[in-house]
Amino acid sequence: MSSNNAVVGGRAPSAKQAPGSAPPTEPGGALARMGATMTTHAKWVFGVWLIALVALGAAAPSVFGSLAGAGWQANGSESVQVRELAQQHFGGNSSAAVQVVVHSDTGMVADPAVQQVLAEATAIFQGDDRFGAVIAPQPGMSISPDGHTGVLIAGANASTDEMVKAVDDLKGQLTALSKDGVEVYPTGASALWSDFNKANHDAMIKAEMFSWPVTLAIMVLAFGSLVAAGLPLLLTLAGLIASAGGLVLLNSATPISVWAMNFAMMFALALGIDYALFIVARFRDALSKTGDSRAAVAETMDTAGKAVVLSGLTVLVSLSAVLLVPAPAVRTMAVGIMLAVAFVLAATLTLLPAVLGKLGPKINAGSLPYAKRQQHRSARFESWGRLLHKHPWPFAIGSLLILAALSIPVLGLKVAMPSIQVVPTDAPVRQGYELIQAQMGEGAPGMLQIIAPAAEGEAIAAVARATDGIAMVTPPMPSADGSGYVMLQAIPNVDPSDNAMGAILGQLRADLPSQALVGGAPAENLDLQQALNDYLPLIIGVILVLGFALLLVALQAPLIAILGTVVSLLSTAAAFGVAKLIFQDGHGASLLGFTPQGFLDGWGPVFFFAMIFAIAMDYTVFLLATAKEHYEESGDPEHAHVMGLAHSGRIIAAAAAVMVAVFFTFAFAEPLPPKEMGIILGVAVLLDAVFIRLMLLPVLLRLTGHAAWWSPAWLRRVLPKISFSHG
Repeated sequence: MSSNNAVVGGRAPSAKQAPGSAPPTEPGGALARMGATMTTHAKWVFGVWLIALVALGAAAPSVFGSLAGAGWQANGSESVQVRELAQQHFGGNSSAAVQVVVHSDTGMVADPAVQQVLAEATAIFQGDDRFGAVIAPQPGMSISPDGHTGVLIAGANASTDEMVKAVDDLKGQLTALSKDGVEVYPTGASALWSDFNKANHDAMIKAEMFSWPVTLAIMVLAFGSLVAAGLPLLLTLAGLIASAGGLVLLNSATPISVWAMNFAMMFALALGIDYALFIVARFRDALSKTGDSRAAVAETMDTAGKAVVLSGLTVLVSLSAVLLVPAPAVRTMAVGIMLAVAFVLAATLTLLPAVLGKLGPKINAGSLPYAKRQQHRSARFESWGRLLHKHPWPFAIGSLLILAALSIPVLGLKVAMPSIQVVPTDAPVRQGYELIQAQMGEGAPGMLQIIAPAAEGEAIAAVARATDGIAMVTPPMPSADGSGYVMLQAIPNVDPSDNAMGAILGQLRADLPSQALVGGAPAENLDLQQALNDYLPLIIGVILVLGFALLLVALQAPLIAILGTVVSLLSTAAAFGVAKLIFQDGHGASLLGFTPQGFLDGWGPVFFFAMIFAIAMDYTVFLLATAKEHYEESGDPEHAHVMGLAHSGRIIAAAAAVMVAVFFTFAFAEPLPPKEMGIILGVAVLLDAVFIRLMLLPVLLRLTGHAAWWSPAWLRRVLPKISFSHG
């Protein structure tokens, strides 16, 4: 009998266990004992989770109304200094101020009907202490040359997050002022984030609702059992409720971006199902051999549980690198995902074992006919593993060529902060923006603000007027509190999102004396983009080092830890290459229903790299942990390679299918950033699962043989002892 046939369910019998007998009921490692404890004290586990979910769930419904709407800035930058000075000394006339565009095709700004609307808008702002000084439209500055359009400015007297909420509260009243041929549109940075956050939230909710039935269908096909398929969704729901409530509580201590919840929803669903798939599949296999629920849970947590813990830590470590970026919105998006992953991980290690222990054989209830003979060890993926083992080079070369071809476009990738095109065409902020451009010039919606000592005001105005790309500079305006500062508004001659805007800002800052600071909404976007660009190499380096360290600790094998880390870069590069073709070049734009901006949103490389790498390493841990388990038991690299695929291939394929389905539902969102996010992450998972985890990485195990699992004696002494075989 060959060594491959001498295993039961893909595992070799141990020396202390007769072949065919049930495994010992006493758990082995710490996770096994923990799983057994959860099973024994299931009522306590259910009670604690019920209390936690009720407490956190009470806060969860207010999550989107409570979280912060702004935070897109580079802390410590020159533009943020300008905004803070403007709010302190110029009545809040900063980038966070609200601009109200009032237009009449038939009347002039000076006409009584338009003046009445302006007076009503002023009264609305003066009745809210979040607003500072209200500046009426000024001839030659904020009234169009033809006199039909005026811009009223309501200063910001609160934080940028509070100003977005203020617009949320008042924009309905402001737009309702439109009457008798007079049109009213609130616009500006605060209004932009208000309208965009709402559009983004609506899109995310629609996508989530659409993805749940698709996800359930995929899991029913994967498990062949309605009960087994439903468990991951219940686990994910618990993680979602807990993370939503947790974010609300955390927001009371420090502002958390509303985008944090958007990403948390996506990742809680994707990773929650991922982890539950791995655990439930292993539990069903263990239960089929022992018949004892407690022993099956113990074995599951001692093997698959370790892989889930290490996977969760890898995700958390990868996302923690994003915290280095000095931008509140970017940092708190990472915090939101990390919180969701932490809750999902906690539920996977406590609630899920308790539920599995209680269900026992009922886990297979509602089985479909085709699933009667379904086993954890997949004959198809075992055959696939043997094919890869027999012919490794064609698959290695083929997968590398495909990924390399898709990665080449990334060399021409351009990034920039989102333009007004990310907002729906019927949003008031976009209508007001486009009206200002039509009446006052391309650069009018994105005026640059210059703050300088009063004594140098006129000289600075002269220098600014002489700078290429500046269409107009307003006279120096003294501060309201006598602080000795003056403010000038410089209107560029290009759209705020135009590529030339960066050169104009750089030239203006270079021409002006050091005492003059240049800010405004376009400058804040460019300063944030520069910070993201500066931190990207550091974040990539930190993620790679920490990812390698975790794989090394988990697998105790330097070579496969290096290979597992490096190949994860291939799917990441390929995903960004596809993103360049779609979102920068516009291939498929009409099919997907968007107008390309000519660049990828600026936060994409930093954030998506962390997310894609985290997901890629998630599958890496599942595959290599399973292969390591079989190598520890057999000492045969061929057996480890083939059985690793046989026991994890179907789970990786099913988990990838769920993630792709979840992510691709966001491709139908109207706002561009959720569309970018869904397509880039979906493509990354698809490429990674097919060409890396189910092809290239197994081939590398085949080509490296025993060397893949070799570790020097000194390293084994240093690293903590981690074994993936049970008992």
